[in-house]
Amino acid sequence: MKNKVLSAIAMAVSVFFFLGCEEENSIDQPGNLVPKTVDQDSSIPSISINGTQLHAETFGNPNNPMVVFLHGGPGSDYRSSLNAKDLADDGYYVIFYDQRGSGLSKRHDQNSYSIQLVLDDLTGVIAHYRTSNTQKVFLFGHSWGAMLATAYVNTYPALINGVILAEPGGLNKKLLDEYGESSRKLNLFSEATSDLFYMDQFLTGKENEHEILDYKMGISTSFSYAKGNDEGIEGPSPFWRMGTAVLNGFIDIAENDGFDFTTNLTQYDTKVLFLFGEMNKSYGYHFARKEAMYFRNAQIEEVKGTGHEMIYFKWENVHPIVLNYLNELK
Repeated sequence: MKNKVLSAIAMAVSVFFFLGCEEENSIDQPGNLVPKTVDQDSSIPSISINGTQLHAETFGNPNNPMVVFLHGGPGSDYRSSLNAKDLADDGYYVIFYDQRGSGLSKRHDQNSYSIQLVLDDLTGVIAHYRTSNTQKVFLFGHSWGAMLATAYVNTYPALINGVILAEPGGLNKKLLDEYGESSRKLNLFSEATSDLFYMDQFLTGKENEHEILDYKMGISTSFSYAKGNDEGIEGPSPFWRMGTAVLNGFIDIAENDGFDFTTNLTQYDTKVLFLFGEMNKSYGYHFARKEAMYFRNAQIEEVKGTGHEMIYFKWENVHPIVLNYLNELK
């Protein structure tokens, strides 16, 4: 891992010193450090909703029941979750989108984000793709995306026909802190940490310098799959581009305002499916049960042979569980 991180740092330093003096090759220009976003490259598939432009694509018959996939983060993208498009062959209309400020979607200032704003985005995505008022809508969320799915049914319990939650990090601030304490402890003296902090000497990045910040965030993802990580993540998974401003924006919201996505969940009567990875020592059945207890009706299933990134590494084990659940409610 050290060679991989140091190679990335060397590349960044080269770009900074040798190309930074030429305006057309400046490190903060679109496409030089990280992939362009949909507002910078018209060839990327996108939709315009709620005052922003989102990277999005669909699979399957538009008239079939909808499955809207919500990726993790905040700030990640759906690239590592594309295995879920197999549900299109099972009779579902599968919708993927990079959330506001994430992946290849349009960037916004860090202070522009709110929980209600991303809920409104999801409402807009559903409305954009829904072909009739009777078409069923299911949410399939992973990690932060599972938190977002919970926030949506907490706010609009009558609008969603089923929910799949793959290891939501915490349905309220207390649970998020508990999960974070057990899963993301940072060893300040580790080799990986030293490599990352070394990079700050060359590429710092101000609050909304998205190109630089997203590049650095992409490199820092190596923390998540470091050897022996408690979340049982087997290795790197693919992504297009990280969204640092949206991540920092929601960190500020959580720390300054707190959040609670459980206040109205008793109004959601439909059975909810919880998934947890066998190898995630920080989550497990005990944490899934804590979160599931907020719902009136919940089914908890273990995904064998994998950890937090179950959809990428062990989709073959996730798929039948998800399909059985959806078919029950279809």
